[in-house]
Amino acid sequence: MSIFGTRQMRAAVIAVAAGSLVLTACGGSDNGGKTQNKSKTQEDAAKQSSAVVMGDAKASTGPAAEVPGAKPGGTMTVYQEADFSHLDPGQSYVSDAKQLDRLLQRGLTQYQEDDKGQLTVVGDLATDSGKVTDGGKTWTYTLKDNLKDENGNVIDSSDIRHTIERLYASYITDGPIYIQNWLSGEGTTYRKALPDGPYKGKHLPDSVLATPDAKTVVFKFKEARPDLAQALAMPGYSVVPKETDTKEKYDTDPVATGPYKIAEFKPGKSMKLVKNTNWDASTDSVRHQYVDGFNIEYNHDDDDQTKTLLADRGDAKNAVMFTGQVATNQVSKVVGDSAAMKRTIQGYAPYVWQLNFNLDRMTDKKLRDAITYAMPNAQLYKLDGGAYGGETATGLMAPTVPGYEKGYDPFGKLKKPNGDVEKAKQLIKEAGAEGKKVIYAYGNTPVRQQQAVLISKRLEEIGLKVVKKEIDSATWYEQVGKVKNGLDLYMTGWGQDWPAASTVIPPSYDGRQLQDGSSVYSHINDPKVNAEIARIMKITDPAEAQKAWTALHHDIVERINPAAPIYFTKVFQIFGSNVGGLRYSSDASYVDVTRLYLKK
Repeated sequence: MSIFGTRQMRAAVIAVAAGSLVLTACGGSDNGGKTQNKSKTQEDAAKQSSAVVMGDAKASTGPAAEVPGAKPGGTMTVYQEADFSHLDPGQSYVSDAKQLDRLLQRGLTQYQEDDKGQLTVVGDLATDSGKVTDGGKTWTYTLKDNLKDENGNVIDSSDIRHTIERLYASYITDGPIYIQNWLSGEGTTYRKALPDGPYKGKHLPDSVLATPDAKTVVFKFKEARPDLAQALAMPGYSVVPKETDTKEKYDTDPVATGPYKIAEFKPGKSMKLVKNTNWDASTDSVRHQYVDGFNIEYNHDDDDQTKTLLADRGDAKNAVMFTGQVATNQVSKVVGDSAAMKRTIQGYAPYVWQLNFNLDRMTDKKLRDAITYAMPNAQLYKLDGGAYGGETATGLMAPTVPGYEKGYDPFGKLKKPNGDVEKAKQLIKEAGAEGKKVIYAYGNTPVRQQQAVLISKRLEEIGLKVVKKEIDSATWYEQVGKVKNGLDLYMTGWGQDWPAASTVIPPSYDGRQLQDGSSVYSHINDPKVNAEIARIMKITDPAEAQKAWTALHHDIVERINPAAPIYFTKVFQIFGSNVGGLRYSSDASYVDVTRLYLKK
C-alpha cells in the first residue's frame, strides 16, 4: 500500500522518520540528550509480522465488542494536511483513503484487531472469512442478512459481482489489482477479460466469478489463492452498489455502506460525516458508531496539527489526526510532557520511503548507485519525525515484513547513514555523468520541501545538475504514477498490504503490472525479475516462498537498484484530551478509527 502524503507523499501505503541510526528501547536522544528515546524498535516491528488468523462465523457476527468506557454522542474534529486523493473505493490504495474507508465502506471481509495488534480476518458483509474448497482454488462467500447502503438499497451478490467487474474498466487506474490478476491474468492482461467493465452488459464467466443466488458469491481460480480473504479486506475491494455507481463521478460522491456517510464535501477545504442510519450494528463485528459525526478539516500540516492538539483548547480537545504525525520540531515538547504523552500512540509502520529512479530515463546503474550512496538518509528522516518517526532504511523491505533481514546493508548505510559522497563522486565520474541534468520531483508539503533542499544539495555536490519540480501533494501519486511522467527522481512510500513479501515485491517491481496508476513507480521491467515473481507466486510452502522472496529482494536491490532506500517509518500521533478509544492499528498503521469516542 502506498503511504499518503500528509507527510506526503506519504504514499503507496505512512511515515515519520528516525533521528538515530539503530534504535533500542532506551537508547539515543533526538534533542540533545534531554529526552530519553522511547520510540518503537525493530523488535516491535517483528511482532507485527505474525500471520493473520482466519475468523469463523462467530467472530464475524456483530455487534463489535464494546470499547471499555465508550460513550455515544458528540462530533469529532479531524485534522488533515491535504484532501483525500480518491473517494471511489476502487481507486483507493493510499493510507489516508484507508482511514476514511473504514468509516464509510464495507467489503466482503475486514480485519478485526486485538489490543496486542493481532489481526483476524472476519466476514464483513460476508458471514465468515470464506469457505475454501478445491485445494484453495475455490472460495465461497455467503452474505449476511439486513445489508443496505445509505439509500436503503439491499446489498446482494450482484453488487459484489459489480464491484469486482467495474475494476476492469479503463477509468479505474489507482487501486489494487491482486484479485483481477488472480481471476483473469497477470500484469495488465486482466483488462482484456472485460475491457468495458460491466457497463455494457457483459460479465466475467461463471467459471471465474459466480453468483448462483442473491446471497452467494463464488471466486474460482486456476491456482490456489490462500490470501484472498486478506486481499478482499483492502479498501480497493469495498462494495460499490450497482444501482448507485456513477462511474467516474463516483470518485467525488460515493455511497456509504459503513457506519458513516458524507453529508457535505467541499474539495480542498472540508468534509462532514454523519451517521448512516441504514448501517446495522448487528451485522458488523468490527466497527462502532459512537460519535454523531466527524468534521474533517484540510490544510492543517503536521506542525499546525501538533501545536493545536498539544495546546488542547476548545475544539482541539475533541480532535484527532487520521494520518498526521507529531511534527519533528515538536517531538521533544510532546515527549517531555507526561500528560500529553498519555494521549499519544506509537507504532512501527510497514513503509519504506524510497527515492525512485525512473528507469526509462535513468538507465545507467552506476549513476543510480552513485545517488544511492550519496543520499543523506539520517538527515532526511530527522526532518520527518526524528527518532519517533523512523530510521535509516538499508533495503526495500520493511522490518514488519516476514523475512526481513536485520543488518542487510548493500550500500553501507549503517556505517555512513549520511551518505558516502566520495564513493558517489567516483561512480559519477566512471559513468561520465558529471554535469548531467536530472529532474527531481517532490511534494509541496513542509517536510518534502525541506527534504528537497537536502537532496538537491547532495545531488549537486556529487556533480549533477538538478532541476526541481514541485507537485501538489494531494495528487502526488497520480502524477508520479503516470508512465510518461517526465521525471527522473521522486520519493514514494510503500508498505505491505498484509504481512507477506508477496504484497511488497510484485506490486512495486513486477514490470508486467506497469501502467498508468500502477505502483511500479520505478518503471522496472526486468525479464528475470518478472519470471522469478511468477515462479515464487506458485510456491505453496510459506517458508520456501519467504526464502525465495528474500533472494529476489537481494537481486532487485543489488543487480538493478530501481530505488534508493531512504528510511523505514514509524508513527507517533497525538490527540485531544476528550478523545477515548485510542489505539494504534497494525492494519491501518495509524490510529484505529473504528473505536473512537468522546469521553464527555
